[in-house]
Amino acid sequence: MQDLVGPAIGTLALVALGGYLLGSIPFGVVITRAAGAGDVRNIGSGNIGATNVLRTGRKDLALATLLLDAGKGAVTLLIARHLFGSELAGAIAGGAAFLGHLFPVWLGFKGGKGVATFYGLLLAAAWPLGLMAGAVWLLCAFLFRYSSLAALISSATAPLLALLPLAVVGLPVSLPILALTVFAAVLIWVRHHQNIARLLKGEEPRIGAKKA
Repeated sequence: MQDLVGPAIGTLALVALGGYLLGSIPFGVVITRAAGAGDVRNIGSGNIGATNVLRTGRKDLALATLLLDAGKGAVTLLIARHLFGSELAGAIAGGAAFLGHLFPVWLGFKGGKGVATFYGLLLAAAWPLGLMAGAVWLLCAFLFRYSSLAALISSATAPLLALLPLAVVGLPVSLPILALTVFAAVLIWVRHHQNIARLLKGEEPRIGAKKA
């Protein structure tokens, strides 16, 4: 395990605050409003993420939301890691950005489910991990046609994927990044509790379906 030493607590608190505020930017709401597509919170599931933006019928807006939500997680982690030279600072900033997306101050703490931001964090933390987790999502989405189920399976396997370097070739694993992966994966499952209930009842909308 690596990188248990990092900046002072006060510095980390500022890093967390900055990460949270950046993560709180609700790109799904901003983009749909700016494009004249209405408020995404009043469409479909009411979620502010790319999957629900797709229900506006605008694939371009959904793609932009996906990239920006992923980007804010990645950029936050990369900036903190570069400025402080510490995986711990990067993980804290990234985790705070993830919380910001889930509980944005600008929207009364009612945010998204964090899937795109999660993958952005993984790509920035360790790009092979991000690619593998993304591949799991794509495979599950292709097989089952449920975005939520793909996210649940992918997030659940991400911590195991993070341990692969240690398990396969004995390379050290970054403890802050592993902790971030577990933390975000747990929150993704918590935020998907309604989706889990609908999946069990057979009522979850499939990818591309418009929800009335």
